[in-house]
Amino acid sequence: MSLDTIVEDIREEARARAEEIRTDGESRADDIVADAEADAERIREEAREEAEDRIEQEREQELSGAKLEAKQQRLEARREVLEEVRDDARDRIAAIDGDEREELTRTLLAAAAGEFAADETVRVHGHEDDTELLETVVDDFEGFAVGDPVDCLGGVVVESDESRVQVNNTFDSVLEEVWEDNLGEISARLFEE
Repeated sequence: MSLDTIVEDIREEARARAEEIRTDGESRADDIVADAEADAERIREEAREEAEDRIEQEREQELSGAKLEAKQQRLEARREVLEEVRDDARDRIAAIDGDEREELTRTLLAAAAGEFAADETVRVHGHEDDTELLETVVDDFEGFAVGDPVDCLGGVVVESDESRVQVNNTFDSVLEEVWEDNLGEISARLFEE
């Protein structure tokens, strides 16, 4: 074997080895590119899913916030309607006059009178426009006298210094009690619940 043949064999081996290395490198590069593309696709898919989840979460938060705001607005509107109804009731009660006002005042005074002993001096207070009415009504109760006017729609506040008892039987207090006791029913009727 000549030196040229040996050199040619070595070159041939080197070329084959180089081709093998190049083919192996290309194959490894293709694998790396395929892995990178798969990783990139997986990352894109995860990012897309995260974005969709975030969008859905934000949509749910917006929807929940809108529902809460709508509920608050409905409650505020209901509160305003209830206040209007209550104010209307107050106005109608304040406008009661004549025999009906006298009858209601007598009934409220009679209910309060039971809280006082017969020997007590009792003062009866009412709306300033009801002074004459109160003077007429207290004549039926021994030991009762008309006191200073109080700020109310009508009815009576009855008190005695001897027993330190005070009974508030004003139209206002009756309205308040009836209102509180029936607020659920009033609300149900107004808003058809």
